[in-house]
Amino acid sequence: MRNARALLGVWLALTMFIATGCSSDEPHQEVNLYSARIESLIKPLLDQFTEQTGIQVNLVTGNADELLQRLQSEGRNTPADMLLTTDAGRLHRAMEVGLLQPIDSAVLVEQIPASYRHSDGYWFGLSLRARPIMYVKGKIDPLELSTYEALADPRWKNSICVRSSSNIYNQSLTASMIAANGEEATEQWAKGLVANFARSPQGGDRDQISAAAAGQCDIAIANTYYLAGMLTSNDPQQREAAEKIAVFWPNQDDRGTHINVSGAGVINNAKNAENAIKLLEFLSSETAQQWYAEANGEYPVVANIAKGEVLEQFGEFRADPLDMKILGELNADALRLMDRAGWQ
Repeated sequence: MRNARALLGVWLALTMFIATGCSSDEPHQEVNLYSARIESLIKPLLDQFTEQTGIQVNLVTGNADELLQRLQSEGRNTPADMLLTTDAGRLHRAMEVGLLQPIDSAVLVEQIPASYRHSDGYWFGLSLRARPIMYVKGKIDPLELSTYEALADPRWKNSICVRSSSNIYNQSLTASMIAANGEEATEQWAKGLVANFARSPQGGDRDQISAAAAGQCDIAIANTYYLAGMLTSNDPQQREAAEKIAVFWPNQDDRGTHINVSGAGVINNAKNAENAIKLLEFLSSETAQQWYAEANGEYPVVANIAKGEVLEQFGEFRADPLDMKILGELNADALRLMDRAGWQ
């Protein structure tokens, strides 16, 4: 009899446990992030966020354009709560096709300057990439360099390496030129630049830097983020190539050097929108901004954050204050212009 009562008690306890849930009273907290950044450049930050908040980050990484296509295909059934990508142009595309929702965060508005975020809260820049002129030490006198516009001068014929017009970094640079100089003048500049290419555009930014170091050209246009990565690489060939290259900050007497953002927004159909906002706010925190500067070689969007040793060696510069959303708004014009100019 006693055994029967004991078994009944166990059965009742199991029934109550199943009815109230097999886990703790607290619901499982998570946020699903689609990221165009490779895992090693974002995962350590996500782990810190989980440690601080208890919110698990489920990370999916991939090519930026492929992630946009995936989000469009998944539609309202997407598991994604947040998109992190590497250019204001792509953030603008995501907003234009209805993938992002506007959010209201006093933390983000206070932390991130207005020119680095969408005015209606659709996306927020989290780190900055500068795209200056880079040159081979000992082959180019930096006193001969001045502006992006001057790179179209025939004196630089067969001197310049840059990646293709299909690259959104170059599209955003061209969009910034349209904003500064108008479409007609920018098209003439693009034609002059193409005439000065040392080779047909090929490869990524690291390839332009390596080509310059190998003597295939004297000047490269590339993001500082890539040069910083090469200087701190475990690959001795990458370090050796990067050490032959110096940074020149163009347009310091007028609008400043072109910059772009790596940023993020909350997905329109996010099921964990509040957690996505918390993650965005964390990525604008001092901890995260310091990581971007020291580990990733990117410039912080938040003021008064130390730049880190590698960025310090590139020196101070005046950045173009152009509102980042204009890079997206002028993207289609820039792409058509580059095509007319023969920029492959």
